[in-house]
Parts: sequence; C-alpha cells; structure tokens
Amino acid sequence: MRLACGIILALGLTACEPEISADYLIENGRVFLGNNIPSKNYVVAVKDENIVYVGETIPINAEYKIDAKGHYVVPGFIDPHTHSLGELTSDIAAIRSNENYLRQGVTTVFNGNDGFGEPDISIQLRSFETQGIGTNTALFIGHGALRKSVMGGAKRAPTVKEIEEMKALVKAGMEAGALGLSTGLFYAPGSFAETEEVIALAKMTANYGGIYDSHIRDEATYNIGLEQAIDEVLQIAEAADIPANIAHIKALGVDVWGKSSIVISKIEEAQSRGLKITADQYPWQASGTRISNALLPRWVKAGSTEDYQNRLNDPALSERIKLETLENLRKRGGAEAVLITQDKKDWVNKTLAELSEIYELSPVDMAIKIAREGDARIASFNMSPNDIENFMSQSWVMTSSDGSSGHPRKYASYPKKFRDYVQGKKLMPVETFFYQSSGLVADTFNVCERGYLRPNYKADIAIINPDSFAPIADYQNPEKMTTGIEYLFVNGSLIINNGRLQDGLPGKALKRCTSIR
Repeated sequence: MRLACGIILALGLTACEPEISADYLIENGRVFLGNNIPSKNYVVAVKDENIVYVGETIPINAEYKIDAKGHYVVPGFIDPHTHSLGELTSDIAAIRSNENYLRQGVTTVFNGNDGFGEPDISIQLRSFETQGIGTNTALFIGHGALRKSVMGGAKRAPTVKEIEEMKALVKAGMEAGALGLSTGLFYAPGSFAETEEVIALAKMTANYGGIYDSHIRDEATYNIGLEQAIDEVLQIAEAADIPANIAHIKALGVDVWGKSSIVISKIEEAQSRGLKITADQYPWQASGTRISNALLPRWVKAGSTEDYQNRLNDPALSERIKLETLENLRKRGGAEAVLITQDKKDWVNKTLAELSEIYELSPVDMAIKIAREGDARIASFNMSPNDIENFMSQSWVMTSSDGSSGHPRKYASYPKKFRDYVQGKKLMPVETFFYQSSGLVADTFNVCERGYLRPNYKADIAIINPDSFAPIADYQNPEKMTTGIEYLFVNGSLIINNGRLQDGLPGKALKRCTSIR
C-alpha cells in the first residue's frame, strides 16, 4: 500500500499511515453495522471479497466510488428459512441467480428447512460451487429427508438399526458443514416421529455445535395443539442440550388466536433457565402451503404417493376423510380464507369457496378433488394481526421469508416488514429491523464473517433507497420483484448496480462456523 505521510511541522511529526487500497468506496450513506445501533456517518471500503475499512472518512484509494447519499448502507440480509433449492440447483443460470432474493437485499439463504432437502448435504454443497449460484446458501440436515432415505414413508418408530443409520447421516452432514438439524413435525413423514427419536438425532447434532430448527408439530389445534408443540421443542432443546429455533413462529387458526402471549411466556421462561431459544417470522397474515398439507388428515399421506391416492379414492375411508377435512377447514377460517395461488389448472386467484360454487361441490369435496388432481398451492389467511405484531416485537425473533412458490413472501418479505411494520406501524426502529435481518441471524446460526459491516468480513452489502424499498408482489401477483435495492454486493461482487441486475453468480456454499466468534 502507498504511504500517505503527514507534513513535518514545527510542533512535531505526524505518523505515516498506510493508505487503504480498495475496489469500491461507499460514501455519504447512513451506515448500519448490523448490531442494533443507529446509523453512523461512515464510509465502507471493499477489496476483492472483503470489507477492508468501515469508519470515519480517511484517505482511501478506490477504483470506484458509490455515492450513497440519502440511502441506507447495511449488511446483506440472511434469510434463515427459505425453500430455494429448486432455484439454486436449476440447469438455468438465470434461475440460479436467485434474483427474487437479491432484489430484497438478501445475500444468504438457508435451505433444508422443515425437514426437507437431501440426506447427503456434501454432494449439494459441492454442486453449488461447481454450477455457481447468485446468493450464498447454507444447509440444514432435514429430518424428513433422513426418514425417507432410511425408512421410506413408514408411519412407525424406527428400529435400533434405522435410528443408528439416521444418526450416522447426521454425523456426516455436520462434518460436511451443516448448520444443524431441521424438522417438519407437522408434515409426513416427520409427523410420524416420536419426540425421543428427534432428541436422539438432536444430541448428535449438538455434539458438533449445531442448532435444532423446527417447524413445530402443531401451530394450531391439528394434533397436540400449539402450546404443547412449543413445550415439545423446549423439551428437545433441554434433553439434547442444543440451541433451538422455532421456524416461522405463528398462532395459526381461529382456535389459537391470542395465544402469542402464552407462547412468548413459555419461551422466555425457558430462556431464563439457560436454554437458547429463538424464532424466525415472515410478515404476512396468510401462510402458504399445499391444499393437501393444510386440509387433509396427516394419516392419509402416509406411505407412497400410490398409497395416498388409494386412500383418497377408497369409499370406506371417504366419510372419515371428509369429516376431518371439514374440521381442518374450520380451523383455517373457512373456504373463503383459502386462496389458490398456483396449480396446473384454471384455479389461480380463486378462493376455495368460489371454486366450490363453480364446480357445484361442497368446499370439502372441492378440496379433495384438488388433492386428487395434482394438488395446488394456497395462501391461507389464518393469522391474527395482534399475534403477528406480538411475536415480531420480541428481541429474539428474526426476519425470514419461508419463501415458497405462489406466495408473495418469496419475493417481498423484507420490504413488507420494512414498509408496514417499521415505517408504518413503527413497531421497531430501523436499526432493529436490520439487526433482526442480519447480525442476529449470523450469531444464532453460527455463520462466519457475515451479518455485520466489519473489516475482514465478507463484503455482502446492500444499499437501500428507503423511499422506494417496497413490496410489489401481492397475493394476486406473487412474483413481482421488489424495488429499492440500488446496489448489492455478494462476496465483493457488485451484482446489482444502480438498480440493474448484473451478470454473474457470486454466491458461495457456506459451512457452519466452527471457530470461536
């Protein structure tokens, strides 16, 4: 580096300091470090993949300068709950760019949530590096994937041999760099597992410093109930001596509206006993899933797809299926609260109630017809605004998207939270929103050198126009790109420049941090 030496004065000699060399210098912006403190009038310098300087203005020799006046300069967001493996493993480079996340300021996405994914994550991690991806990604070991690999779709407890096989897969996954173990205890085949099975696998995860991330067994009153499902996650965390994160925390359905305060009290009591419990949340009143997951009984989906379809078409089971589906529909708020958002037929943007009228079927019979004919993705309007805000106000709740096809959360969760809850309802200061979307996530899941604007950290940086950062996607048009990200760096590469997406796939496959933070 060149030396910028001071002038020798009569009163003394100033020190010669090395002038910093950088590829990019970001100046004049409101810089948020990701640590939940208000903005600073700092400059940020980027060289190769790294941040090389954050602080007061000093001489910096930069090839390019970015004037961020009137803009927020923040760490790239880390989304702890996505379903973007389909995009990141696509044969098409434009799809692997993961543009819908980049446009929200998200530079890192997690995958393998809800127990999904592949049992051998080492293969996937290598493929990301070989093919190239637009965002960084890190992986969970999916409990459902383990069960399918070892037990198929069996609705039973594993044998001793099978549990040992699953533990071996967990061991291999953690050694390959997985974040931890994820479960989808609401979904088949994860729903067929007893608590002790999960504890055994979580203990293996804990041996490697991983985290337990859970779509809990019941967010409503489908089986054991919301409160008991929270108790189960706390039981697993304590028995396995492992940090636990509650995925997309919510009180789903009319039977549990208002119970957010009870859930929060349970979690905070566990935290007071030394358990490390966190949660993530998306800022939408409607959840997103498939009609079969939302409305059909769990037992119907046991086994293979052929077994599932045979049950749907079995006259001897018809009455039982209809009765249980009717009850599940009541819990979701009725046929008017279920909007079809994606499918293979002309059902999109119609509620289950509207389709029932068109086809002259009862809502239950219409739901079963959809399940028989290939299923459909839905937006299910089942949450109370008071519960959403109550969860969001907690210091241990992170921002996430749970991004899935047919729901605007995949394209607009971060601007939705910013626009509606930070700027609109003023539920939190803007620095807290950025912390919940970056630093808190990195610390919770042991993501190295990301989540903060610090020297020697990777240059994942978003420059946001607060006036135009807004969700464009909605339930009727869920795939509209977010606006307001003017510049975005991923590993030092300027992938959004003056609002325009650039060519390139600068993302990395990330492994869990094993060093002391």
